[in-house]
Amino acid sequence: MNNSYSHSREDQDRYPDEISLVDLAVTFIRRRHVFYVVFLLCTLGGLTYAFFAPDKYEYEYVSLVQVAQKAAVASGQNDELPIATLQSPAVTIATLQASWLPQVKERYYADNKKSIPFGVVFENPEGTTLIRLSTVTGVQQDLDVQEVHAALIQELAQYQNNLVEREQASINQRIDSLEALKTTLMRQANSGLALSTATEQELELKGALRSLVNVEPIVNARETVVKSGPKRNLIVAVSTLTGFLLGILMVFMFEFGVSVKKKLAVTEGL
Repeated sequence: MNNSYSHSREDQDRYPDEISLVDLAVTFIRRRHVFYVVFLLCTLGGLTYAFFAPDKYEYEYVSLVQVAQKAAVASGQNDELPIATLQSPAVTIATLQASWLPQVKERYYADNKKSIPFGVVFENPEGTTLIRLSTVTGVQQDLDVQEVHAALIQELAQYQNNLVEREQASINQRIDSLEALKTTLMRQANSGLALSTATEQELELKGALRSLVNVEPIVNARETVVKSGPKRNLIVAVSTLTGFLLGILMVFMFEFGVSVKKKLAVTEGL
């Protein structure tokens, strides 16, 4: 007992300015009115802003483009093979981002003497052969967005249509070659199997030619209005937490100020 008491006295003498948790709790209780004032001010301020702040809206503009496609039809069957694109949607999107969008931005700046005040995001919805162009803005800009989307779709359509024309030319060239081969085989004896194979290949190519589909714009800058704020629940939660933490801080700041003032009074009195 005596040893414990002596150690306690030694610790107090060694650390005279040490503050315990009990001291902190006593200080908080004594200055709790400071906490209440700060907490109520922050919370009421957050509630007032949350309930009286005007609503904010975002405008989303979406365009959809069906890219050029092709499909093969097996000879003598009605079952069509899966539809494929003439160019991978990922490659098309990369070209939009790296080439066509910068060109459209340059033309827009030349015509309007300002940069495009919004961005354009390109996507390929999973499981589709569509290219999605989307723009989100804080203010309504339907005419400008329609102009930019239309210019991008025009670039895309022109390029895709060129792909279709090249594919058509390639298929027609192969069909002409098979026609010439069939004419030659008809003049030869014992060429029935080769003639049948050539005819089958020709039918397949004609089916592939018929299956070519040009690029098709589906939607151009369709506008959707979405409420974006204020997030009232989040504002109330943040203001309450801020009031709690700031209230605790101000309690101890207030106590510190009072202690300093007393210390100065004692010093000046001496």
